[in-house]
Amino acid sequence: MSKKLFSLLLVLALVFTMSATALAANEYSNLLPTVKTIPNDYANKIIILHSNDVHGALDGYAYMAALKNQFMAAGASDVILVDAGDFSQGTPYVSLSKGESAIEMMNAAGYDVVTLGNHEFDYGYTQLMENLSKAQFTTLCCDVYLAETGEPILPASVVMEPQGGVKIGFIGIETPETATKVNPGLINEIDFATFDKLYEATQAAVDEIRDDCDLVIALSHLGMEPEGALNGYRSADMLDHVTGIDFTIDGHAHYVMTSALDGKAIQSTGTKFAYIGVVVIDPETKTVEDNFLLDTSKLAKDEEVAAKAEEIMSSVDETYGAPFATSEVVLDGEKANVRTHETNLGDLITDAMVWSVVKEGGIEQVEPNQVVGITNGGGIRVTLQPGDISMSDVNTVMPFGNTVAVIYVTGEELLEALEASTFCTPETVGGYPQTSGIEWTLDTTKEYDQGEVYTLNGKESSYFAPASIQRVTINAINGEPFDPEATYAVVTNNFLAAGGDTYNVFNRAYVEGAGFDTGIPLDEAVMEYVTTELEGVISADMYGEPRGSLTQIEAEETEEAEEEAPAA
Repeated sequence: MSKKLFSLLLVLALVFTMSATALAANEYSNLLPTVKTIPNDYANKIIILHSNDVHGALDGYAYMAALKNQFMAAGASDVILVDAGDFSQGTPYVSLSKGESAIEMMNAAGYDVVTLGNHEFDYGYTQLMENLSKAQFTTLCCDVYLAETGEPILPASVVMEPQGGVKIGFIGIETPETATKVNPGLINEIDFATFDKLYEATQAAVDEIRDDCDLVIALSHLGMEPEGALNGYRSADMLDHVTGIDFTIDGHAHYVMTSALDGKAIQSTGTKFAYIGVVVIDPETKTVEDNFLLDTSKLAKDEEVAAKAEEIMSSVDETYGAPFATSEVVLDGEKANVRTHETNLGDLITDAMVWSVVKEGGIEQVEPNQVVGITNGGGIRVTLQPGDISMSDVNTVMPFGNTVAVIYVTGEELLEALEASTFCTPETVGGYPQTSGIEWTLDTTKEYDQGEVYTLNGKESSYFAPASIQRVTINAINGEPFDPEATYAVVTNNFLAAGGDTYNVFNRAYVEGAGFDTGIPLDEAVMEYVTTELEGVISADMYGEPRGSLTQIEAEETEEAEEEAPAA
């Protein structure tokens, strides 16, 4: 095949059509181009291909490897593969190996530079470093330190000089939210640069290499979600405080974007290889000449890398793929829903948690009607469709390996937990409470009364305690009147018991001995509940809709009520 013909075929293979709007949007995300065509001449260009938030989609690495070869065949002088974090968690294909299989696949695809996402720490700092010891790529992180010495856990930056004569510097940035988005008990060895310290650490990383390179590219696992804006933790906020960065490859929020509305050069590919990002560098001007996304559904796969992914996935499917139950309904685990509203999947999981503990006994400290369940919406990762359900499905919904724990708190502390965990609702927040046994009201039209920053094990978190309870009212507990001075047993997961997300108050009780870890794996608790209590069928009668434990008042409802009110 002639080179000219190959180039023509390449053009046809890489033409793609994108959605007219971003998959997720905020004040910064822009509209995607409706059509993007790759020119057929990449002579001497340097190409950066990037991914982010792969979350266990192992078969997608074959797209990356094939695309690298295609760009090289089209005349590129060099192709660099990078990732902006969250590759270790998301499906049983990576969670069962505690992230190691993701490293294997990234090695196979030929990655060059990556940064860490918060989910790289899900299995603990020690496991992460063991995984990275097997990586054939460079891992960067400028803002995470060893607690004992203050030394960085990884290099902050690297300067590469690919074929083409351009020096490209990369820095890696991790979200400080990791401190409470990961089980705090698994990362006691490390500290995160919070608030202004994040900007200082990032600026220091840029300054260290700026004079030695032509371009500085940030691999930023900060995201662009509104939740991050509250503490200035988004990539856009970082760029408002840091100079010297030419282009930012973003992760964490799962946004699909090619720039920001205010002109910031930020690109992100969504999640699970829906797209692959492309950054084109012109060696003559030593600038970013172009940046865009490619729809992977229009791309070919590298056969060797695809075979390796299939080998890993088939082994897992053989063990975990067999159905054990069936659902009559859609079980809603959509991110935008479980982090803002009660859902039927949240009801099912919290019911299962309470059931798993009550049937075993051991919480005689309180009456049965004083036992409630809470899990965080951020711990529910996907929606399950009607039909057969397998162990793999359940593990994909809850991939963190959490166990069921019990915390004894007062009614006042329970109010604090609910208030703190809905501080920005109706904006999404990972700590949003999915509950069982609690009838409560959340009035999002009222302001959150922000108090002091929460500290955990002497370290600042990303969240603030409520100075007063303004938005949440508990109406009843298991049908009985709520008593702020009574003691309640909260059945939760060990992540929240350790103070994860916004649940600092749970950790306060836990460290004082007011609770215990049952050791029951959370996914097993759900599976046993479904097979035993529900007799293998998640019915429409039981879980067809959210049970209505929560009454949530939002601004539009208030405005409508005012409009409908009769004139005085």
